[in-house]
Parts: sequence; structure tokens; C-alpha cells
Amino acid sequence: MSPRRRLAQFLLSGLLVLLIAGLSGYSAFERAVARRVAALAAPATGVEVVDRDGRLLRAFPVEGGRWRLAATGGDVDPRFLKMLLAWEDKRFLDHGGIDGQALLRAAWQSARYGRIVSGGSTLTMQVARMLLDLPTGSFRAKLEQMLTAVALERRYGKAEILSLYLSLAPYGGNVEGARAASLTLFGKEPRRLTAAEAALLVALPQSPERYRPDRFPARAEAARDRVLRRMAELGVIDRRETRRAENEALPKLRGAMPLMAAHLADRLHAADPARSPIALTIDGRLQARLEAYAADKAKTLKSPLSLALVVADLATGEILAEVGSPDYFDRSRQGFVDLSQARRSPGSTLKPLIYGLAFERGLAHPESLVDDSPGGFAGYTPQNFDHQFEGIITARRALQLSRNLPAVELLSEVGPSRLVQRMRRTGAEPELGDRSLPGLAIGLGGLGLTLEDLVRIYAAIGNGGVSAPLHVEEAAEPGRQRRILSEQAAWYVTSILAGATSTSKGSPGEIAHKTGTSFGYRDAWTIGYDGRHVVGVWLGRPDGAPVPGLVGQDAAVPVMHDVFSRIGPVTRLAGPPPGILASAGAGLPPPLKRVGRAAERRQAGLAPEIVYPPAGSRVELAAGLGGDAPLYLKVRNGRPPFTWYVDGLPVDRGQLLRQSVFRPREPGFLAISVVDATGAAASADVFVK
Repeated sequence: MSPRRRLAQFLLSGLLVLLIAGLSGYSAFERAVARRVAALAAPATGVEVVDRDGRLLRAFPVEGGRWRLAATGGDVDPRFLKMLLAWEDKRFLDHGGIDGQALLRAAWQSARYGRIVSGGSTLTMQVARMLLDLPTGSFRAKLEQMLTAVALERRYGKAEILSLYLSLAPYGGNVEGARAASLTLFGKEPRRLTAAEAALLVALPQSPERYRPDRFPARAEAARDRVLRRMAELGVIDRRETRRAENEALPKLRGAMPLMAAHLADRLHAADPARSPIALTIDGRLQARLEAYAADKAKTLKSPLSLALVVADLATGEILAEVGSPDYFDRSRQGFVDLSQARRSPGSTLKPLIYGLAFERGLAHPESLVDDSPGGFAGYTPQNFDHQFEGIITARRALQLSRNLPAVELLSEVGPSRLVQRMRRTGAEPELGDRSLPGLAIGLGGLGLTLEDLVRIYAAIGNGGVSAPLHVEEAAEPGRQRRILSEQAAWYVTSILAGATSTSKGSPGEIAHKTGTSFGYRDAWTIGYDGRHVVGVWLGRPDGAPVPGLVGQDAAVPVMHDVFSRIGPVTRLAGPPPGILASAGAGLPPPLKRVGRAAERRQAGLAPEIVYPPAGSRVELAAGLGGDAPLYLKVRNGRPPFTWYVDGLPVDRGQLLRQSVFRPREPGFLAISVVDATGAAASADVFVK
């Protein structure tokens, strides 16, 4: 064989060897990348609880207590993205995971200066390192980083890889990702960052512990300013903005992650730990205002007294705010206990529903006369809260004064089981204890209800008697609306709770409300509603112990009004629906004029009646006012001696005659009542001038 032919054969053999080696190497490379593509898994991010507008209320950390929130390019300021790519990887959109030019530059600089000047890592390679928690400075780790970077580029698009970086980038301590960093450093989401804030977020991941502004402010400022000057050189920001940004103060402390609606978030997260985000009907701004208010209010309450608040839309049933305790971390008040869910005695708060059922069934009317005097009902002998008795008064007045005897008498006619059944129609879950059948005591608080349960009931009354199922999750299937009272009965109750003095044709006012105080002063309640919102307030001790002097009217009503003022302008209550019987007194049908024991007293001729001044009259005193003009008070029927009251104050006791005299000091309305020797009473509202 000639030398030339031998050389040709040698060269051909060499080329074949190189080709086979190249193909083998390429095949091995492809297999290595394919294995990594199959093994790629999205990193865990914290569960997020968001409000009705998508604002973050609370986040839960991932394993190890790290704050890591999912983020996309749309979640951060566009200028921050420009700075990030210009600083970290200007050819990010063009390379396939490895930037050959950057690697050659890094190798040349290292050889020239004898130290690492730049790493040559692309943004994708950095994501690979963070995903696998690879060390730096190792050849094997760098090789793994490059192979995984190629796998990432094959598995995901550029936007997804960028999202991984925005979620994983280290920012010191247990904070990872741009969103968690922005929330803890600046107290806001990173959608709108200043140039200085954006530059700091770009610089920090290079050396997250050395550049922490809360620990090493000088280093952090220098790192930030290097980014700012480089961005000015590249034209990302102008020189004037650079100078302004360099003068901007750095955050001195690292803040806490958002923690609003904490109890509610706990409850829903525990029910389904993997679900994220948990979208709520909560109005984040209102929630923040009410949490701040509750915290301030708690400072005026002697520990361990606590409070809970619930605000809902009465037409839709959406919970707009819920405060389970004033301070989640206050051990002295057991702040970790969600008091909006605690089952407690509701006191007198069920009386409106009792009266509504009596109105609906035609057993009574707001202007019907009822008897507030001592008596027993099927072995149950209730007492009034103040141990006083008003005698014969209207049902309207009895409910407004929260008298116990008329309420129990009406409940005995309506039936306790019907009351419980109507409560359950709203979604409330009354706790009856070991009683198989409810008794009359439930009308005065002898059962357990939560604050949410009471809000459900009052929302239905305020919504014309129709219950819109209370819910707090945006994705929840809307439950079926159910009627718990007739429209007319619900409006009668509303007019009474709004303080109306008669069943008139117009709007009864702005806010209807009822208070409640449980036995032993353990719980103080107020539930109120206007034409749009229902507000529930509870005060008491988390352990259920008595609090002497704790009364719903004094403790909870001011809180309710404060909450309404923080919701916004009050919406007036609706006017009456068709079918309202606006007559009073003699204008009522005979069966509705007097009901229950009041009717029995009338039949026995025992009930007193005020014959002068007649109810609803306008009296012009001849001698004028100022203490000299007499107003004669006359009564018929009843048994002497009589006691006369004006505006709740006794003006004549032990009067054997059927006439008395009162001298008004100024013009206006007077509430006149008389009580006879048997406890029977009559009342009349008049106007004197």
C-alpha cells in the first residue's frame, strides 16, 4: 500500500473515531438532559389567602419556615425586570440556558486577574442552582447547573423560568423571592417600586446576607448604588433619577409578612392545606380598618376582656370583615381563640325573631298590647333583667325595652321548635345541649350560638325575611336563599329595632339593632343592620367567666356604631312592603288589640286605661310651660293605689284617686304610664306645648 493511500486511510479512521466519540458524547449529553427534564418539579410556594380584589391578607411559609411566594413577571414593576435582566443576564431571551459569550468572558477575566471577576452564570443557571440547592465554586456543581439549565429551557418558556427566579431568589434570612422581599422590606407588593427599591432588590441576591439593609446598611447602600450607576450607563434610568434614588433612605428594619383575617385564614387553611390561593369575600381595606380599631379598643378594656366583629352584606351573604380577636398574639386575652366562632349564650338577641314569628302568624302586631307583669309559663317563671315590670305596654315598646315576660309569652304561642327551625334555615347551628326538645328558656339565651350565627339571622331579617347564606369564600357555590319570615313581619321587626315610635309608612331610619346580655354578665352582644350591611359585635372573656357590669347596651352598642362609621356612609333602611297594617290602638282588628295575658286582664276588667291625655294626642297647656302649667293625668279601670311615671321616672306613688297632676318644664314628647296594685299597666305617648 502506498504511503499516500496509507495516510488517507489513517485520516479516515481518525475522523471516524472522532465522529463516533462526538456522537457518543452528544448521546450521553442528551440522555443526561432528558433525565433532568423528567426530574424537574416546581418548587413549593406558600399558601396565600387573598381578599375579594386579590390583595394578600395572609401567607403561610413553606417547609423550614421560609417565606416564598409565587411570582410572575406581571407581579413586579416592569422597571425592576429591565434592571434585573440588564444586570444579571442581558441575553436571557436569546440563549438556551448557557451563554457561551458570558462563560468565555468569565474564564478570560479569571485568567487575567487571578480571581473570579464574574461568574458567567445565566439567569437560568441561577434558577437551576437555587432549585437544586447547589454549592458555588465547585466544577461538578457548575456542570450540574449547566445541564439543569438546558433542561429548564427545554421544559419551560422564558416567562416561566423568570417566574421561578422571582420566586426563588435569596434575600437573606428566611426570605426568598421578590414578593416576600418587597413585602418585608417595603411593606408593599413589588408592582410599583421606586428606582432605589428596584435596584436594591436586584443587588441583594448577589450576596443576600452581606447586603442585608437591616444589618449592614452601608454595604447594602453601596451595592444598590452600583446597580443604579450601571443602569444609568445602560440607559435604563436617567442620571437625574439615579441621583434621586441614591439619596433615598434604605429600610432600616425587616417587617413582618401580612397577617390579616388570621383566624379565618387558619380555619380555611387547616381544612385544605394544599389549596392556594384561598380567595375570600373579605374587603381587605375594611378588614385592616377594623383590625386596627379592635386593637385600639382592646387597650381600653381590662384584660382578659376581648371582642369579636363580623360584617356582612345582608343581600348577598358575603362576609366583608371578620375579627376573631383584637390581637392574634395576645396571650393575656387568648388572642389565638377565634371568638367569632365561639358558641355562647345569645341573651336577648333572639327576641326580634320571636316577635317576627308572632307577627307573621297573626298572633300579634307591633301596636298590640302585651302584659309585662310577673307570671309563669308551663312551669317556667322568667324575670326581667332589671327585676322591674312595665305592666300593659305595646309589643313595640316591649321589644324596644327588651322585656322578658312578653317575649316568653309570645314564644309559648309560636313554639320553641319553630324558633329553632327558622334559625336553622339561615344556616345557624344552635347548640341545645342535652335537651332533645327546646324549651321556653331558649328565648332568653338558653342555648349556644356563634357571632356568625347571629349575623346570619339578622341579615335575613334585614333582607326582608330572606336568608342569603353567609359565606366567606369567593369560589363557594351560592347556597339557596330561604325565607325565614314574611316580608311584612320582617319589616315590622326592623321598624321596631330602628326605634320607630309607630308603624308608619316611611323608612324607619338608618340602623336597626338589638342588644343582648347573657346570664351572669358573661357575654355582651349587639347586632345591627342598615339598608346594606349587618354588623355583629361580641364582648366578653374568652374563658367564659363572668364580667360584672358587662351589658350589651353599654359595652357593645358604641362598638357597633364605631364599626358602621368605618364601613362608610350608612344606607337608609327600606320602606314598608305592601300589606303593612299601619293602624294602632282602636284601628287594629279586635284579636290584635290585646294579646295573651293582656287580653285576659282586659276581659276581667282589671287592666287600667289612661283616659287623659289620650295616646297620640297633642296637648296645649293654657298657662304655658316652665313648671307652672298642670297636665292632668286620669285613669279608669285597674285597682288602686296607682303609680304614675313620666319618661320612666315616678311622679306620683300610692295614689288612691284616679287622677294625678304633672307639671311639664318644656315642650316635647312625654311617655306617660300608670301601674295599678296588681302590676297591670297602661301607657300613652303625648306631645305637650
